[in-house]
Amino acid sequence: MRILIITAGSRGDVAPYTGLGRRLRDAGHQVTVAAHPSFEALVAGCGLHHRPMPGDPQQLIRDWARATSREETRALTRAYADGLADGVAQAVAGGADLLLTAQGPAPLSRTAGEAFGVPVIGTYLVPALATARFPLPNAHSTDDLGAEGNLAAGRDVLKRAEGVFVGAVTALRTRLGLPAGPPAPADVRPVFHGYSPLVVPRPEDWPSWAHVAGYWWPARPDGWHPPAELADFLQAGPPPVFLGFGSMAVGQGERLGELVSAAVKRAGVRAVVQAGWAGVSGHGTDVLAVGDVPHDWLFPRTAAVVHHAGAGTTAAGLRAGVPAVPVPVMADQPFWAARLYKLGVAPRTIPFPDLTAEALGDAITACVSEPSHHRRAAELAHALAAEDGTAPLLAHLASHTAG
Repeated sequence: MRILIITAGSRGDVAPYTGLGRRLRDAGHQVTVAAHPSFEALVAGCGLHHRPMPGDPQQLIRDWARATSREETRALTRAYADGLADGVAQAVAGGADLLLTAQGPAPLSRTAGEAFGVPVIGTYLVPALATARFPLPNAHSTDDLGAEGNLAAGRDVLKRAEGVFVGAVTALRTRLGLPAGPPAPADVRPVFHGYSPLVVPRPEDWPSWAHVAGYWWPARPDGWHPPAELADFLQAGPPPVFLGFGSMAVGQGERLGELVSAAVKRAGVRAVVQAGWAGVSGHGTDVLAVGDVPHDWLFPRTAAVVHHAGAGTTAAGLRAGVPAVPVPVMADQPFWAARLYKLGVAPRTIPFPDLTAEALGDAITACVSEPSHHRRAAELAHALAAEDGTAPLLAHLASHTAG
């Protein structure tokens, strides 16, 4: 079967699909990942085909930061969505028997699937159906709002997410010769969520076609080896603390580098600092700055991980069995940060606007010195190792093919 995975966004929005794609490839399918050009090397390095999706999410974040009005921000977002619409249409036109779509571009994927007669399955990295159990990621609050409040918050999240692509979907339907209006509800296919039910249990009020499958662990690029400088640093002393903010805080690298260096000194720990899109650096004999390093290799060699609480980085920390200091910035990050605290693997959350060297240094100290965080992290990692997040999707595909 020719399977096309459609995703867009930062590295964390792409990397899990390399693991999912490799498992699908090993099961005998031909797998292509449609993602931004900047991820071609990542996708190809994992043995998968790549089709380009227009847009530069890193530049978009920079432009958002410089925007001086809501209208300017909306215009930037509309242009990005229009580019994605063209990319999705071209990717699907290239041929596929099945589309697996991330949540962001799902409205575009459903539209292209309808036009080309290709079935679509949702493969989402975050909870994406409203529930009475909790507010969805991207809600205005992570607090339990009660059954009715949680449902209302979830519906608001979904309405806003769909709203981003309303204009792009309308234009795409016209371009592809489809009747005006959104796809009918009957066109919605099963949804598989790529996170563990141990981290976010499946709500009992979800429909039967909505599954929580388990994590899709990013594939490590073929032939990857750790940089010698990093390997030497890890061997030269006790396990360091990892600090990285992923695709967040673009343009704040110098400020964050100084803050991180001061926090590490305050906590008295060694540190590996990942530059990320912000270009964060570190200073001092006990601090090493690195570029992209597979988290599945690095995190188990650390004492704790300080990160922005993106879905992928959160998962990698849990898999490694190390405690965390979450510093959420935006989008779904407050949701995952709250989960880490509730799971007992983090001492507390530091919202990014509240981040200071003092607060971060004290949180690192609390994180590495409290045995319960380490114990709980190890327990979760052991349980996660027994899960196979791809198995439910493979089973569905097998029954679909047989039928």
